[in-house]
Amino acid sequence: MSSELLKLAVLLAAFSLFVSACDRGSSEAPEWTEVEVTILKSLWLESLPDLPDDPSNAVANNAIAAEFGRKLFFDVRLSANGGVSCATCHQVARRFTDGLKKARALGLSDRNTPSIVGSQYSPWQYWDGRRDSQWAQALAPLENAHEHGTNRTQVVDIVFGDADYRMTYEALFGPLQDTAGSDEVELNTAFANIGKSIAAFERTIMPTTSRFDEYVAALVRGGAQREILSADEIAGLRLFINEANCTQCHNGPLLTNHEFHNTGVLNFPGDVPDKARAGGVREVFGSEFNCRSIYSDDSTGFCPELDFARSGIELIGATKTPSLRNLEHTAPFMHKGQLSSIADVLDHYNKAPDAMIGHNEAEPLGLNVTELHQLEAFLATLAAPVSELGVEL
Repeated sequence: MSSELLKLAVLLAAFSLFVSACDRGSSEAPEWTEVEVTILKSLWLESLPDLPDDPSNAVANNAIAAEFGRKLFFDVRLSANGGVSCATCHQVARRFTDGLKKARALGLSDRNTPSIVGSQYSPWQYWDGRRDSQWAQALAPLENAHEHGTNRTQVVDIVFGDADYRMTYEALFGPLQDTAGSDEVELNTAFANIGKSIAAFERTIMPTTSRFDEYVAALVRGGAQREILSADEIAGLRLFINEANCTQCHNGPLLTNHEFHNTGVLNFPGDVPDKARAGGVREVFGSEFNCRSIYSDDSTGFCPELDFARSGIELIGATKTPSLRNLEHTAPFMHKGQLSSIADVLDHYNKAPDAMIGHNEAEPLGLNVTELHQLEAFLATLAAPVSELGVEL
């Protein structure tokens, strides 16, 4: 072998060893600080606490009520045209969203359909938090002209007129009267009980373990972390809990603080600027089915969320922080579907433009293209099936 060929062989061998070493290094578990591990554990699905009780709903954890609620959730008879159910907008295959910028049922709704996966952990429902329980939220679409377009009398009559429904209702709540012979309180009580049954079903809709959760489990328990997440996904995770400051709002096992923030998202074309939480907080106090109403099953009148609810001009344009779990199949994003993809969402936060109404709380991230790609890669690791009545879907 000539000296030139020998040198080339040595260089190729050295290069091969270098590439091999780099490959090994990329698959090794990264060094996480003690503080970072604590943060990762706080985001881990296994850190999700037990489902909180809902004292306002006596059948919240009742399996019979949950099955009854599931039937009601998918029943198109609970609509003016006999063609709309809760599942029209909250589609299982889309992680209980609908793929539209704004929800469409009998008409076009004002906002995007939020996922209800894990929503039982939130003290507020809707983008603006205008309801303070799942059962109160479940009632609102039934009487909304753009959604189900029916009314409480018709809904109760459907349950009264269906032998199976009526039997189940009475097993849960006692005798159900014909609405023709009911007074206002009796009618509203029956209507509220129907919402409570739907809520009992919705409380069973839970996120399941994602690749991110598998990674944290391996990290915490000393298992093999290789091949669970790629180098880009791990880099994105580092950005998520550090420089990108995502956990300021997207924290906890559901990756949401359940709070309201104005992040300067452009309004939907042609709409007037959305006051969001500033209007929602007023509406929840005026709701006939809120925590303090006579239709709540909590006789104590203990309503800390209402007692300490924030209000004021700082809430203008503020919307509820959505969970980042199960983002797949849920585009478009934001409260009116203004952003088509996760890449668009990250670009928005990277620039943090001035808000059209109120004040944008976010600061520009200033991330480069590679870092944005890495963040997007990490967010994809939060994808997982959801479970309903304990069955993975």
